[in-house]
Amino acid sequence: MIVLANDGISESGIALLKNADITVLESRVSPEHLSKFINENNVDVLLVRSATQVRQNLIDDCPNLKIVGRGGIGMDNIDVEYAIDKGLYIINTPKASCKSVAELVFAHFFSLARFLHESNRLMPLEGETHFNALKKSFNNASELSGKTLGVVGMGNIGMEVIKIGISLGMKILAYNRTPKTNNVEICFFDGQSVNFEIKSVTLNEVLENSDFISLNTGRTDKYIIDTNEFAMMKDGVFIVNTARGGVINEVSMIDAIEDGKLAGAALDVFEKEPTPEVEILMNPAMSLSPHVGGNTIDAQNRIGEELAIQIIKLKDQI
Repeated sequence: MIVLANDGISESGIALLKNADITVLESRVSPEHLSKFINENNVDVLLVRSATQVRQNLIDDCPNLKIVGRGGIGMDNIDVEYAIDKGLYIINTPKASCKSVAELVFAHFFSLARFLHESNRLMPLEGETHFNALKKSFNNASELSGKTLGVVGMGNIGMEVIKIGISLGMKILAYNRTPKTNNVEICFFDGQSVNFEIKSVTLNEVLENSDFISLNTGRTDKYIIDTNEFAMMKDGVFIVNTARGGVINEVSMIDAIEDGKLAGAALDVFEKEPTPEVEILMNPAMSLSPHVGGNTIDAQNRIGEELAIQIIKLKDQI
């Protein structure tokens, strides 16, 4: 069996595959040459992240392809149903990067609440000459403890966000498109654990009562957060989107910042990715990262290993 990891794979994942006598190709092949490369190298398995698109034409052009694997949760870049109809196995790693994304959510929350996104830009420029003025300008900071965390989306990432929020002493309000009740177990270093029951509430309840809002949903056909939704929120709320570009109306978001409705906002994903709007990039109330939610060593190792294990299990079936 031959595997092409076109968007890369961790060394631990490669080791598992090689130990199972599976050949791993790590070439980064451009879209216009991908089908030719797959056919010429007798590739059985194509592994991708978010960069490589696996559309109908590629599937049709590669009749010997047997497995398509997505390192991560979302499958937006793969024509999943078409591939399954063509007899391909589709695999992904829905939980591998959840902790990393959830931690990034709070990295942005802390950055916004303590003005770190702004002070990190201004200190190198003005720290030597305007130290006291900068200190005064950043004294209106907020703690997260005791505040209300609104989580939009109770999937794997949303639940990890909830766990961290509970650990920080935050009150939790969670919304899910399909109402649900989830059990949350928080484990501690000494082996103890505490269980919490989280029942979803309406989106309006989340928006009206939250101090910090995290968006953790899948791709949607329309904005979940638009002008009307911003109007429901408290003044001075913080919002973070690590979900998908297009979940939040970025134009309305900038308006809400300028009107004082939002104290700050953070984006790891963008409507126009990889060329976000300059108005977003230059806004001092924005904390920004270039779609790196799952890009930790820990998550990449888990992703590679989980993909490898699934491929090895399928090896004898194809």
